[in-house]
Amino acid sequence: MKSKILTAISTIMLFVPWTILPLRTFDWALESPVAEIMIYSYAAFMIFSGIFSILSYTKEKVKSKLMQVCVAINSIYAAGAIAIIAMSVYGFINV
Repeated sequence: MKSKILTAISTIMLFVPWTILPLRTFDWALESPVAEIMIYSYAAFMIFSGIFSILSYTKEKVKSKLMQVCVAINSIYAAGAIAIIAMSVYGFINV
């Protein structure tokens, strides 16, 4: 039962980063303070979901095929989020 819950949470975490696309259609979401907060919040969530999926797969030994897909995709999301944060930090340093 625990493995099914962890797999379901990881599966839901696959689709949450895509919710930024409809939010970015609003004018208020493109303004300066809101845009940065949204991007950093989504990046933090993507890093968390990557770590959560990897730990569920390794420590909790949830080895289903769906969990393998979740680990792969959430890891790619986490790597992209780390790259976004690294580029932002580099931009802050060189300003």
